[in-house]
Amino acid sequence: MVLKKTGLFDAVGGSLFPAELPVPVPGAGEILVKVSVCGVCHTELDEIEGRTPPPVLPVVPGHQIVGTVVERGEGARIFAVGARVGIGWIHSACGTCAFCREGRENLCAQFRATGRDADGGYAEYTKVRGEFAYPVPVIFTDAQAAPLLCAGAIGYRSLRLAGIRDGGTLGLTGFGASAHLVMKMLRHRYPGTRVFVFARSEGERNFARDLGAHWAGDTEDVPPEKLDSIIDTTPAWKPVLCALANLRSGGRLVINAIGKEARDRDSLFSLDYPAHLWREKEIKSVANVTRRDITEFLELAAEIPIKPEVQELALTDANKALGELRARKIRGAKVLRITS
Repeated sequence: MVLKKTGLFDAVGGSLFPAELPVPVPGAGEILVKVSVCGVCHTELDEIEGRTPPPVLPVVPGHQIVGTVVERGEGARIFAVGARVGIGWIHSACGTCAFCREGRENLCAQFRATGRDADGGYAEYTKVRGEFAYPVPVIFTDAQAAPLLCAGAIGYRSLRLAGIRDGGTLGLTGFGASAHLVMKMLRHRYPGTRVFVFARSEGERNFARDLGAHWAGDTEDVPPEKLDSIIDTTPAWKPVLCALANLRSGGRLVINAIGKEARDRDSLFSLDYPAHLWREKEIKSVANVTRRDITEFLELAAEIPIKPEVQELALTDANKALGELRARKIRGAKVLRITS
């Protein structure tokens, strides 16, 4: 399934189109992967609608990939043919800049994203350099592992940046694939932390309560107390202001979104310094993921274990899956079944 042009997502005809493409040929250091499943992420909508547009079109989206190595290019030694691997959002980085040397390749100027800067996993085959693929713990099925590679890893990074302490309070704005995995991590690492969920959908709020949320309300509802940290996973601007108003003094808002939609950008003009930012409140954005994030999270997820709730659809249902994601028809994570 390929993206041929950017623009508002077509909820009727779909924005992705089926295509027959040649099987990729792995270059030096690359592995060719036969894709089993690929998770569906809101970032695909960001690509389609131009908030993080692909530099070249057409492109095959998808960056939560699980599959099997079927061929290796010259010098590719990390994975054997037949190995099960995962591929995430980070497709490559330069490896030599200051950020890369510090293990912060997510900030590399030459960062390339799977499914945006290189063809991704909405296809039967894809390729990647071996050092940007990851062994998948045996405890997970392919479908369970797919959301861990992005929604889980980015949630893990968000949690690290939020500065959580056990016994504190954490808010989650939006309750899709990433946020529900954050809840599962919290129960293991910070069991004394109380979680407050803000979501437009009653279904999402009920799901959060099922997973142990201390409180759940609408995006604009006021929680019973001010919060230490809030992680925002929504594509909109208004929840940012709501979150800032709900932080305690010295609290931190972590924005886990690759782009924000323009539809409510004017709400930023209502930002009130004393109410939203004063008293040393912080705002921190999450930019991509590092290889360390994915590696550490997969190990943690296997240890806990974290097994995400998934809904499987066929590759040809990619537009349906994205449409439901855009309409916030979410419970857990959506995964496309590519090959059996």
